[in-house]
Amino acid sequence: MASHDADRPNVLFILADDLGAWGMGCAGNDEIRTPNLDRLAATGIRFEQLFCVSPVCSPARASILTGRIPSQHGIHDWLRAGNSPVADAVGGTPPVEYLQGDVGYTDLLAAHGYTCGLSGKWHLGDSHHPQKGFRFWRVHATGGGPYYGAPLISDGQIYREPGYVSDVFTDNALTFLEQQARSESPFYLSVHYTAPHSPWNRDNHPGQIYDAYFRECDFRSTPDEPMHPWQINSAPYGDEPARRQILSGYFTAVSEMDRNVGRLIDWLERERLRENTLVIFTGDNGMNMGHHGIYGKGNGTFPQNMYDTSVKVPGIVSRPGHVPADRVSHDLLSHYDLMPTLCDYLGIALPDAHQRPGRSFAPVLRGMPLAERDHLVVFDEYGPVRMIRNRRYKYVHRYPYGPHELYDVLDDPNERNNLVESDGYGELAAEMKRQLDEWFLRYVDPSRDGAREPVTGKGQLGPVGRAATGHPSFADDFRYLSGARRGSVSPWNNLDSEKSG
Repeated sequence: MASHDADRPNVLFILADDLGAWGMGCAGNDEIRTPNLDRLAATGIRFEQLFCVSPVCSPARASILTGRIPSQHGIHDWLRAGNSPVADAVGGTPPVEYLQGDVGYTDLLAAHGYTCGLSGKWHLGDSHHPQKGFRFWRVHATGGGPYYGAPLISDGQIYREPGYVSDVFTDNALTFLEQQARSESPFYLSVHYTAPHSPWNRDNHPGQIYDAYFRECDFRSTPDEPMHPWQINSAPYGDEPARRQILSGYFTAVSEMDRNVGRLIDWLERERLRENTLVIFTGDNGMNMGHHGIYGKGNGTFPQNMYDTSVKVPGIVSRPGHVPADRVSHDLLSHYDLMPTLCDYLGIALPDAHQRPGRSFAPVLRGMPLAERDHLVVFDEYGPVRMIRNRRYKYVHRYPYGPHELYDVLDDPNERNNLVESDGYGELAAEMKRQLDEWFLRYVDPSRDGAREPVTGKGQLGPVGRAATGHPSFADDFRYLSGARRGSVSPWNNLDSEKSG
């Protein structure tokens, strides 16, 4: 039977794709239906101030796994190549194991007797081969795509999956759990949904749920604002009824993912493993669905943005009888804190801790307060765009020329009034820039420094440093993807949802 040892609990890590922190009932959204996430929050702690490390999928996911920032692990944008030579947007390119040599927390768990499984989105290179201590490996071939007919990999082989992909990821996860029910060792399971990432048209989702949202929902929980002047031209947007169609698809994808989260929790309860399984739910990055006039996350604009709606992520941790129930934490935390937290909670030594910027918030999971000095500030980066944020102010610096931003996020939570050039704020902006520079200087690997890379939000083509050999590491326009949408490149002929990570 899977572990009943209270000192070696099982771990279920559930990761959403492009779920805004605002997109759950338990976060105050009374329009979107998320009964199972609400149920999870009621039996644990919801983290109100949790931030991603980079507001786009691949670098954010690499930072969750390794506890390192993009300027340490070298993934600075969503991976447009190196995932699958068959299914990548850039067809025929060889697979690349982008995190080769980087230690992930799953490596450590596997070394300490955990059986590790992954079902869902990987999007960190070479999707055909298990990595980072995972023994069970059923993954998406790239990073996104259609919800029906998705390119998935099983036993190293790619195939088209006819079923609704959120259901299939859960089916595969339950297969792993059933296998572990007969094992004496504890398990770690990652379930990485592609939901609620685009596409959001009705044909990609269960019609009954979509139609109910389309007919009945006012969508007042998402702003209807003029388009942001930096909005990229490939993002879905539009006036009514296009806005209603987009939001109906997004809300449906969230609700269907939520239904599948319920299937996982139900299994744990039936097997009497709920109290000895640490369940973690979060999203890879934030999401704007009309917020600031943007549809997308950090690369929904060019230059990339660092609005709270792009960098703030949902976070719930639950383990009945061990983690306090029905709590909301307002501690300022980052995804780079997850690896040290898991290691601390599970009693596993964290290697090279001084080289990882995160600090454990395991005391919160045990019902104790944090040492405030370790959680006063969070940092983000997206190539040449960097952010420092404390409880009151946020400063965004864009290398080399700007524009820069400074917001009072207490008085101006919607970040409408950029104070960077306002009278009386020059000293504050300079001090926050100094703190930003000092922090990144402490952790950046100079050979992987994103501030020096031409990251535009349009995809990463290879490992950082390949540009020196004449092969660019980052895409600089949308011409290739326009061709892909016409079906002239990829055999899968549906790459719209992969274009932005």
